[in-house]
Amino acid sequence: MTEHTPCAWAPIDDPLYRDYHDTEWGVPEYDSRALWEKLQLDGMQAGLAWITILRKRETMREEFDNFDPEKIARWDQKRIDKALTNPGIIRSPKKIESCIGNAQAFLDAADKGEDFSDFCWNFVDGKPIVHQLENYRDGPTKTEISEACSKALKQRGHKFVGPTIVYAWMQACGLYNDHEVGCVRHKEVQEYYR
Repeated sequence: MTEHTPCAWAPIDDPLYRDYHDTEWGVPEYDSRALWEKLQLDGMQAGLAWITILRKRETMREEFDNFDPEKIARWDQKRIDKALTNPGIIRSPKKIESCIGNAQAFLDAADKGEDFSDFCWNFVDGKPIVHQLENYRDGPTKTEISEACSKALKQRGHKFVGPTIVYAWMQACGLYNDHEVGCVRHKEVQEYYR
């Protein structure tokens, strides 16, 4: 028996995927800006493989002003056109426009006194939901909670936040612990719980 049986979805022979799995995926994120960035990246993934986003993530951070909602909310057509010339990002006008609108929605909620981290974590009562998955394929692609969160995000003006996208984001941000039970990270990420 091996000392570390990682989740089957993260190929052992792909260092980028492995590092993401071993250091980031499923670790509870409590920072509002970081949560929002990850939601934008999951929205950008729609119709694509996650590895595509991982490979482009650093360039996307550079192009998207480090996913600073205050900066992105002010993007105009000239700024969109500049971004669309960058082959290192997801060059979808609809996804870029949704990111701008999502930044505006994020700021609008903040102006009303809503902390994005509190908003997100309230859906799981402030504590990650720990699944006991033998194989990641046995897990859901969405839940009642991701559907409720998706609906609430849409009501606030967010786009590219369907319940499946939201569930993948919740897994990535540690609102769900969906590491396989045979994966050492299943237990390790629980050490980060508040």
